[in-house]
Amino acid sequence: MSELFGRAFHADPYPTYARLRADGGIRQVSTPDGAAAWVVTRYDDVRAGLADPVLSVDRSNAGAGYRGFALPPALDANLLNLDPPDHTRLRTLIAGEFTPRRVQALAPAITAAAEELLAALPSGLPVDLIAGFAAPLPLRVIGDLLGVPPADRTRFRGWTTTLLTPSPDQPPTAARDAVVAMHAFLVDLVAAKRADPGPDLLSGLIAVRDDEDRLSEAELVSMAFLALWAGYENLVHLIGNGVHALLSAPDQLSDLRADESLLPRAIEELTRYDQPLQWAIRRFPTRELDIAGVEVPAGDTVLLGIASANHDDAVFDNPDSLQLRRDPNPHLSYGHGIHRSFGSRLSQVEATAAFTALLARGFALAVAPDALRWQPSFRNRGLLELPILLG
Repeated sequence: MSELFGRAFHADPYPTYARLRADGGIRQVSTPDGAAAWVVTRYDDVRAGLADPVLSVDRSNAGAGYRGFALPPALDANLLNLDPPDHTRLRTLIAGEFTPRRVQALAPAITAAAEELLAALPSGLPVDLIAGFAAPLPLRVIGDLLGVPPADRTRFRGWTTTLLTPSPDQPPTAARDAVVAMHAFLVDLVAAKRADPGPDLLSGLIAVRDDEDRLSEAELVSMAFLALWAGYENLVHLIGNGVHALLSAPDQLSDLRADESLLPRAIEELTRYDQPLQWAIRRFPTRELDIAGVEVPAGDTVLLGIASANHDDAVFDNPDSLQLRRDPNPHLSYGHGIHRSFGSRLSQVEATAAFTALLARGFALAVAPDALRWQPSFRNRGLLELPILLG
Protein backbone atom coordinates (compact mmCIF):
# COMPACT_ATOMS: atom_id res chain seq x y z
CA MET A 1 0.00 0.00 0.00
CA SER A 2 2.13 2.85 -1.31
CA GLU A 3 0.02 5.56 0.31
CA LEU A 4 1.52 4.59 3.68
CA PHE A 5 5.04 5.30 2.51
CA GLY A 6 4.88 8.29 0.18
CA ARG A 7 5.77 11.95 0.66
CA ALA A 8 2.12 13.00 1.11
CA PHE A 9 1.75 10.49 3.97
CA HIS A 10 4.86 11.79 5.72
CA ALA A 11 3.57 15.36 5.50
CA ASP A 12 0.09 14.46 6.80
CA PRO A 13 -0.77 10.81 7.58
CA TYR A 14 -4.21 11.44 9.07
CA PRO A 15 -6.32 11.43 5.87
CA THR A 16 -4.81 8.04 5.02
CA TYR A 17 -5.67 6.71 8.46
CA ALA A 18 -9.26 7.97 8.07
CA ARG A 19 -9.59 6.06 4.78
CA LEU A 20 -8.21 2.89 6.37
CA ARG A 21 -10.65 3.15 9.30
CA ALA A 22 -13.57 3.68 6.91
CA ASP A 23 -12.43 0.70 4.85
CA GLY A 24 -12.82 -1.86 7.64
CA GLY A 25 -10.02 -0.89 10.01
CA ILE A 26 -7.61 -3.68 9.03
CA ARG A 27 -5.64 -4.32 5.88
CA GLN A 28 -2.60 -6.33 4.88
CA VAL A 29 0.10 -4.17 3.31
CA SER A 30 3.64 -4.57 2.04
CA THR A 31 6.11 -2.61 4.17
CA PRO A 32 9.13 -0.78 2.68
CA ASP A 33 11.37 -3.82 3.23
CA GLY A 34 8.93 -5.97 1.22
CA ALA A 35 7.47 -7.87 4.18
CA ALA A 36 3.73 -8.27 4.71
CA ALA A 37 2.00 -6.77 7.76
CA TRP A 38 -1.56 -6.27 8.95
CA VAL A 39 -2.24 -2.64 9.86
CA VAL A 40 -5.00 -2.08 12.42
CA THR A 41 -6.41 1.44 12.57
CA ARG A 42 -9.66 1.68 14.60
CA TYR A 43 -9.49 2.72 18.26
CA ASP A 44 -11.39 -0.22 19.77
CA ASP A 45 -9.37 -2.79 17.80
CA VAL A 46 -6.05 -1.10 18.59
CA ARG A 47 -6.83 -0.81 22.30
CA ALA A 48 -7.95 -4.44 22.47
CA GLY A 49 -4.86 -5.57 20.58
CA LEU A 50 -2.49 -3.70 22.88
CA ALA A 51 -3.77 -5.74 25.83
CA ASP A 52 -4.35 -9.09 24.10
CA PRO A 53 -1.89 -11.76 25.34
CA VAL A 54 -2.40 -13.69 22.10
CA LEU A 55 -0.51 -10.90 20.33
CA SER A 56 3.09 -11.61 21.30
CA VAL A 57 6.01 -9.15 21.04
CA ASP A 58 8.52 -12.01 21.13
CA ARG A 59 10.10 -12.47 17.69
CA SER A 60 10.34 -16.22 18.25
CA ASN A 61 6.60 -16.23 17.49
CA ALA A 62 7.08 -14.50 14.12
CA GLY A 63 6.37 -16.36 10.90
CA ALA A 64 8.96 -17.09 8.24
CA GLY A 65 8.14 -13.92 6.32
CA TYR A 66 9.16 -11.52 9.07
CA ARG A 67 12.05 -9.23 8.04
CA GLY A 68 12.29 -6.84 10.96
CA PHE A 69 15.51 -5.16 12.02
CA ALA A 70 17.48 -7.50 14.27
CA LEU A 71 19.32 -6.15 17.29
CA PRO A 72 22.30 -8.03 18.71
CA PRO A 73 21.28 -10.34 21.60
CA ALA A 74 22.83 -8.02 24.18
CA LEU A 75 20.40 -5.23 23.17
CA ASP A 76 17.41 -7.40 22.35
CA ALA A 77 16.48 -8.61 25.85
CA ASN A 78 14.35 -5.56 26.60
CA LEU A 79 10.72 -5.03 27.50
CA LEU A 80 9.66 -4.32 23.92
CA ASN A 81 10.62 -7.83 22.84
CA LEU A 82 9.56 -9.93 25.82
CA ASP A 83 6.32 -11.56 26.94
CA PRO A 84 5.52 -12.64 30.52
CA PRO A 85 7.00 -13.97 32.71
CA ASP A 86 10.31 -12.32 31.70
CA HIS A 87 8.53 -9.07 30.83
CA THR A 88 6.84 -9.01 34.24
CA ARG A 89 10.12 -9.58 36.07
CA LEU A 90 12.04 -6.87 34.23
CA ARG A 91 9.20 -4.35 34.30
CA THR A 92 8.89 -4.78 38.06
CA LEU A 93 12.60 -4.02 38.44
CA ILE A 94 12.62 -0.82 36.41
CA ALA A 95 9.13 0.47 37.27
CA GLY A 96 10.26 1.08 40.83
CA GLU A 97 12.58 3.78 39.52
CA PHE A 98 9.67 5.63 37.88
CA THR A 99 7.18 5.97 40.73
CA PRO A 100 5.26 9.29 40.83
CA ARG A 101 7.27 10.45 43.85
CA ARG A 102 10.65 9.71 42.25
CA VAL A 103 9.70 11.27 38.95
CA GLN A 104 8.31 14.39 40.62
CA ALA A 105 11.57 14.74 42.54
CA LEU A 106 13.30 15.16 39.18
CA ALA A 107 11.03 18.04 38.14
CA PRO A 108 13.15 20.96 39.52
CA ALA A 109 16.28 19.75 37.71
CA ILE A 110 14.33 19.18 34.49
CA THR A 111 12.80 22.67 34.72
CA ALA A 112 16.24 24.19 35.28
CA ALA A 113 17.64 22.29 32.29
CA ALA A 114 14.81 23.48 30.02
CA GLU A 115 15.26 27.08 31.10
CA GLU A 116 19.05 26.91 30.68
CA LEU A 117 18.88 25.41 27.20
CA LEU A 118 16.30 27.92 26.04
CA ALA A 119 18.17 30.88 27.55
CA ALA A 120 21.19 29.97 25.42
CA LEU A 121 19.19 30.49 22.21
CA PRO A 122 19.03 34.03 20.73
CA SER A 123 15.96 36.20 20.40
CA GLY A 124 14.71 37.42 17.05
CA LEU A 125 16.93 35.17 14.93
CA PRO A 126 15.89 31.87 13.33
CA VAL A 127 16.92 28.88 15.43
CA ASP A 128 16.23 25.20 14.89
CA LEU A 129 14.15 24.17 17.87
CA ILE A 130 14.90 20.48 17.29
CA ALA A 131 18.69 20.78 17.35
CA GLY A 132 18.83 23.60 19.88
CA PHE A 133 16.23 22.51 22.43
CA ALA A 134 13.99 19.51 21.72
CA ALA A 135 16.89 17.08 21.27
CA PRO A 136 19.28 18.31 24.00
CA LEU A 137 16.64 18.37 26.74
CA PRO A 138 15.72 14.65 26.82
CA LEU A 139 19.37 13.76 26.22
CA ARG A 140 20.28 15.65 29.36
CA VAL A 141 17.41 14.20 31.39
CA ILE A 142 17.92 10.56 30.44
CA GLY A 143 21.68 11.05 30.53
CA ASP A 144 21.46 12.27 34.13
CA LEU A 145 19.07 9.46 34.99
CA LEU A 146 21.42 6.78 33.65
CA GLY A 147 24.64 8.52 34.62
CA VAL A 148 25.89 9.04 31.04
CA PRO A 149 28.81 11.51 30.97
CA PRO A 150 27.74 14.78 29.28
CA ALA A 151 30.49 14.54 26.65
CA ASP A 152 29.09 11.20 25.41
CA ARG A 153 25.45 12.20 24.99
CA THR A 154 25.62 13.79 21.55
CA ARG A 155 27.03 10.54 20.16
CA PHE A 156 23.70 8.90 20.92
CA ARG A 157 21.89 11.59 18.92
CA GLY A 158 24.02 10.72 15.91
CA TRP A 159 23.31 7.01 16.20
CA THR A 160 19.55 7.47 16.47
CA THR A 161 19.56 9.83 13.49
CA THR A 162 21.36 7.18 11.45
CA LEU A 163 18.78 4.56 12.40
CA LEU A 164 15.58 6.60 12.18
CA THR A 165 16.35 9.21 9.52
CA PRO A 166 19.03 7.77 7.29
CA SER A 167 20.48 10.12 4.71
CA PRO A 168 20.41 9.00 1.07
CA ASP A 169 24.21 9.01 0.85
CA GLN A 170 25.02 7.06 4.01
CA PRO A 171 26.75 3.68 3.43
CA PRO A 172 24.63 0.52 3.50
CA THR A 173 26.37 -0.63 6.68
CA ALA A 174 25.55 2.60 8.58
CA ALA A 175 22.60 1.19 10.55
CA ARG A 176 24.51 -1.91 11.57
CA ASP A 177 27.53 0.19 12.51
CA ALA A 178 25.36 2.48 14.65
CA VAL A 179 23.92 -0.48 16.55
CA VAL A 180 27.39 -1.96 17.09
CA ALA A 181 28.62 1.40 18.37
CA MET A 182 25.66 1.76 20.75
CA HIS A 183 26.26 -1.72 22.11
CA ALA A 184 29.97 -1.06 22.70
CA PHE A 185 29.15 2.27 24.34
CA LEU A 186 26.65 0.71 26.75
CA VAL A 187 28.97 -2.19 27.62
CA ASP A 188 31.69 0.33 28.47
CA LEU A 189 29.23 2.45 30.45
CA VAL A 190 28.12 -0.56 32.51
CA ALA A 191 31.77 -1.39 33.22
CA ALA A 192 32.46 2.19 34.31
CA LYS A 193 29.42 2.27 36.60
CA ARG A 194 30.32 -1.10 38.06
CA ALA A 195 33.79 0.24 38.94
CA ASP A 196 32.50 3.58 40.23
CA PRO A 197 28.75 3.44 41.03
CA GLY A 198 26.70 6.56 41.56
CA PRO A 199 23.12 7.50 42.53
CA ASP A 200 21.83 6.86 39.00
CA LEU A 201 19.40 4.30 37.61
CA LEU A 202 22.07 2.25 35.84
CA SER A 203 24.15 1.87 39.00
CA GLY A 204 21.04 0.65 40.80
CA LEU A 205 20.33 -1.93 38.09
CA ILE A 206 23.95 -3.10 38.23
CA ALA A 207 23.56 -3.66 41.96
CA VAL A 208 20.47 -5.76 41.29
CA ARG A 209 22.40 -7.72 38.68
CA ASP A 210 25.50 -8.28 40.81
CA ASP A 211 24.07 -8.63 44.31
CA GLU A 212 20.65 -10.16 43.75
CA ASP A 213 21.14 -11.88 40.37
CA ARG A 214 17.64 -10.88 39.23
CA LEU A 215 18.63 -10.04 35.65
CA SER A 216 21.27 -11.24 33.22
CA GLU A 217 24.12 -9.14 31.86
CA ALA A 218 22.35 -8.98 28.46
CA GLU A 219 19.13 -7.85 30.16
CA LEU A 220 21.07 -5.16 32.03
CA VAL A 221 22.60 -3.73 28.85
CA SER A 222 19.27 -4.06 27.02
CA MET A 223 17.46 -2.15 29.78
CA ALA A 224 19.97 0.70 29.50
CA PHE A 225 19.49 0.70 25.72
CA LEU A 226 15.70 0.84 26.03
CA ALA A 227 15.81 3.63 28.62
CA LEU A 228 18.03 5.73 26.36
CA TRP A 229 16.04 5.01 23.21
CA ALA A 230 12.52 5.30 24.60
CA GLY A 231 13.39 8.22 26.85
CA TYR A 232 14.84 10.25 24.02
CA GLU A 233 13.28 9.95 20.56
CA ASN A 234 9.60 10.30 21.46
CA LEU A 235 10.18 13.34 23.67
CA VAL A 236 12.18 15.10 20.94
CA HIS A 237 9.25 14.88 18.58
CA LEU A 238 6.56 15.45 21.20
CA ILE A 239 8.13 18.88 21.71
CA GLY A 240 8.65 19.55 18.00
CA ASN A 241 5.25 18.25 16.88
CA GLY A 242 3.57 20.01 19.79
CA VAL A 243 5.08 23.41 18.97
CA HIS A 244 4.14 22.91 15.32
CA ALA A 245 0.56 22.02 16.31
CA LEU A 246 0.24 25.11 18.49
CA LEU A 247 1.59 27.38 15.75
CA SER A 248 -0.91 25.81 13.35
CA ALA A 249 -3.81 26.56 15.74
CA PRO A 250 -3.26 30.18 16.87
CA ASP A 251 -6.57 30.33 18.72
CA GLN A 252 -5.51 27.39 20.89
CA LEU A 253 -2.04 28.86 21.47
CA SER A 254 -3.62 32.17 22.47
CA ASP A 255 -5.93 30.35 24.89
CA LEU A 256 -2.96 28.57 26.48
CA ARG A 257 -0.93 31.75 26.79
CA ALA A 258 -3.88 33.40 28.55
CA ASP A 259 -4.37 30.52 30.97
CA GLU A 260 -1.32 28.34 31.65
CA SER A 261 -3.32 26.30 34.15
CA LEU A 262 -4.49 24.52 30.97
CA LEU A 263 -1.00 23.11 30.46
CA PRO A 264 -1.50 19.58 31.90
CA ARG A 265 -4.61 19.05 29.77
CA ALA A 266 -2.90 20.72 26.80
CA ILE A 267 0.04 18.31 26.98
CA GLU A 268 -2.35 15.35 26.91
CA GLU A 269 -4.00 16.81 23.81
CA LEU A 270 -0.69 17.53 22.10
CA THR A 271 0.34 13.96 22.86
CA ARG A 272 -2.88 12.69 21.24
CA TYR A 273 -3.01 15.08 18.33
CA ASP A 274 0.33 14.39 16.63
CA GLN A 275 1.79 11.30 18.27
CA PRO A 276 5.44 10.71 17.25
CA LEU A 277 5.25 6.91 17.46
CA GLN A 278 2.70 6.04 14.78
CA TRP A 279 2.56 2.27 15.42
CA ALA A 280 3.03 0.12 18.50
CA ILE A 281 5.88 -2.38 18.51
CA ARG A 282 5.08 -5.18 16.03
CA ARG A 283 3.15 -8.17 17.35
CA PHE A 284 2.68 -11.78 16.27
CA PRO A 285 -0.45 -13.85 17.00
CA THR A 286 0.42 -17.09 18.77
CA ARG A 287 -2.70 -18.61 17.18
CA GLU A 288 -5.16 -17.57 14.51
CA LEU A 289 -6.89 -14.44 15.75
CA ASP A 290 -9.97 -12.48 14.70
CA ILE A 291 -9.17 -8.77 14.39
CA ALA A 292 -11.92 -6.47 13.12
CA GLY A 293 -13.67 -9.44 11.52
CA VAL A 294 -10.58 -10.73 9.71
CA GLU A 295 -8.86 -14.00 10.62
CA VAL A 296 -5.17 -13.19 11.01
CA PRO A 297 -2.92 -16.30 10.84
CA ALA A 298 -0.52 -17.19 13.63
CA GLY A 299 2.93 -15.69 13.11
CA ASP A 300 1.82 -12.85 10.82
CA THR A 301 3.08 -9.36 11.65
CA VAL A 302 0.46 -7.03 13.17
CA LEU A 303 0.96 -3.27 13.46
CA LEU A 304 -1.43 -1.51 15.83
CA GLY A 305 -2.00 2.06 14.69
CA ILE A 306 -1.73 4.28 17.77
CA ALA A 307 -1.81 7.55 15.84
CA SER A 308 -4.83 6.44 13.80
CA ALA A 309 -6.67 5.30 16.93
CA ASN A 310 -6.05 8.72 18.46
CA HIS A 311 -7.94 10.28 15.53
CA ASP A 312 -10.90 7.89 15.48
CA ASP A 313 -14.10 9.94 15.39
CA ALA A 314 -15.97 7.04 17.01
CA VAL A 315 -14.15 7.98 20.23
CA PHE A 316 -12.94 11.57 19.86
CA ASP A 317 -15.19 14.49 18.94
CA ASN A 318 -13.72 16.40 15.99
CA PRO A 319 -10.45 14.43 16.29
CA ASP A 320 -8.52 16.30 13.60
CA SER A 321 -8.92 19.54 15.53
CA LEU A 322 -6.53 20.54 18.31
CA GLN A 323 -8.67 21.12 21.41
CA LEU A 324 -6.51 21.89 24.46
CA ARG A 325 -9.53 21.67 26.77
CA ARG A 326 -10.46 18.17 25.54
CA ASP A 327 -11.81 16.09 28.43
CA PRO A 328 -11.93 13.14 28.64
CA ASN A 329 -8.96 12.28 26.45
CA PRO A 330 -8.45 8.49 26.41
CA HIS A 331 -5.59 8.55 23.88
CA LEU A 332 -3.36 5.53 23.42
CA SER A 333 -0.06 7.35 22.98
CA TYR A 334 1.49 5.61 25.99
CA GLY A 335 0.05 2.24 25.06
CA HIS A 336 -2.35 0.10 27.04
CA GLY A 337 -2.06 -3.08 29.07
CA ILE A 338 1.17 -4.62 30.31
CA HIS A 339 3.26 -2.80 27.68
CA ARG A 340 2.02 0.68 28.63
CA SER A 341 5.08 2.95 28.80
CA PHE A 342 6.63 3.00 32.26
CA GLY A 343 8.17 6.37 31.35
CA SER A 344 4.90 8.20 30.70
CA ARG A 345 5.10 10.22 33.93
CA LEU A 346 8.66 11.30 33.15
CA SER A 347 7.60 12.31 29.64
CA GLN A 348 4.80 14.46 31.08
CA VAL A 349 7.19 16.18 33.50
CA GLU A 350 9.66 16.88 30.68
CA ALA A 351 6.95 18.16 28.37
CA THR A 352 5.59 20.42 31.12
CA ALA A 353 9.04 21.91 31.70
CA ALA A 354 9.64 22.34 27.96
CA PHE A 355 6.34 24.05 27.15
CA THR A 356 6.43 26.22 30.28
CA ALA A 357 9.83 27.55 29.25
CA LEU A 358 8.74 28.05 25.63
CA LEU A 359 5.57 29.90 26.59
CA ALA A 360 7.61 32.21 28.82
CA ARG A 361 9.86 33.14 25.88
CA GLY A 362 7.21 33.21 23.16
CA PHE A 363 7.79 31.67 19.74
CA ALA A 364 6.80 32.04 16.09
CA LEU A 365 7.51 30.06 12.95
CA ALA A 366 10.52 31.42 11.04
CA VAL A 367 9.66 29.86 7.66
CA ALA A 368 6.57 29.23 5.58
CA PRO A 369 4.64 26.18 6.85
CA ASP A 370 5.08 24.35 3.55
CA ALA A 371 8.87 24.65 3.87
CA LEU A 372 8.95 22.29 6.85
CA ARG A 373 10.31 18.80 6.19
CA TRP A 374 9.11 15.67 7.95
CA GLN A 375 11.08 12.52 8.62
CA PRO A 376 10.64 10.07 5.72
CA SER A 377 9.50 7.41 8.15
CA PHE A 378 6.46 5.17 8.22
CA ARG A 379 6.83 4.48 11.96
CA ASN A 380 8.02 7.73 13.55
CA ARG A 381 6.54 11.15 12.85
CA GLY A 382 8.74 14.15 13.49
CA LEU A 383 10.20 17.24 11.87
CA LEU A 384 13.76 17.21 10.58
CA GLU A 385 14.09 20.84 11.62
CA LEU A 386 11.75 23.43 13.13
CA PRO A 387 13.02 26.96 12.47
CA ILE A 388 11.42 29.37 14.94
CA LEU A 389 11.87 32.89 16.28
CA LEU A 390 12.04 33.20 20.07
CA GLY A 391 10.95 36.23 22.02
